[in-house]
Amino acid sequence: MIQVQNLSKSFQNIDAVNDISFTIEKGEIFGFLGPNGAGKSTTLHMMSALLKSDTGTIHIEGKNSHENAEAYKHLIGVVPQEISLYEDLSAYNNLIFWGKLYRIPPRKLKDSIHTTLELIGLLDRKDDLIKTYSGGMKRRINIAAALLHNPKVLLMDEPTVGIDPQSRNHIFEVIETLNAQGMTIVYTTHYMEEVERLCDRIAIIDSGKIIAQGTQSQLKELVQTKENIQFEFHSLSETHVTQLRQLLPYTMTHTKNKLLVESTVNELSTIITASNKLQLQIKDIHLNKVNLEAIFLSLTGKQLRD
Repeated sequence: MIQVQNLSKSFQNIDAVNDISFTIEKGEIFGFLGPNGAGKSTTLHMMSALLKSDTGTIHIEGKNSHENAEAYKHLIGVVPQEISLYEDLSAYNNLIFWGKLYRIPPRKLKDSIHTTLELIGLLDRKDDLIKTYSGGMKRRINIAAALLHNPKVLLMDEPTVGIDPQSRNHIFEVIETLNAQGMTIVYTTHYMEEVERLCDRIAIIDSGKIIAQGTQSQLKELVQTKENIQFEFHSLSETHVTQLRQLLPYTMTHTKNKLLVESTVNELSTIITASNKLQLQIKDIHLNKVNLEAIFLSLTGKQLRD
């Protein structure tokens, strides 16, 4: 549905986006994960036709972002990182304004506003001024404005920045509902837990380049890091370690009273049973999962939020 090929954009000799390519299937939630300044927003600005690329092409359903600009723009809804609302207008009148820019007929616009306000859970607040809204509520109205013309693709640029956990969870539920209805969504964030929850496939982007992309399972296969469990015992001797190695088929690393076992949480009970058999007293257990933070660190040598 979406084909992006060899996309690049520079600002004063800084390569904000450097020759990236990707394809997004219809009905996918595709996530861009990377730190601030990685090129996520610049990519979305080019996909939303707000910014012209230096090189490369973007097609949605065969429509080019510049050669077929008007038809292309009707296919997309854009949720910017910044709040794009008029504080002294009500939510309803804000949506009337944005709907008229899309040239939606009055009766259809009225129905669309009702539907979108109901979806985001703010129908009862439609006549309140935006300046009386919380940050999370404003972001939900931002999403509603992008949905008025019933786009096929929703582009979301860090839509949960600076909001409370309850509002964030409500936005997640809206995204999941839209996706269940068949909408294709492109989502940028530097929060790994968001893409872990929402996205079918993920592009890890850093310094303007996509360094890896795929499902979470595919990304985990790219790195050498394996899931492991760290046990801390009140006392652990070399003899105990030798006995554990005889009882358990896992790779183990021993340091003082700590034992690092290359295993998953599914085998936790087996390891505890073996420890109890040797009358070892467990002081602490810590599971080190292979998550997107660990994958990013392995691929780039730095933390996701550096």
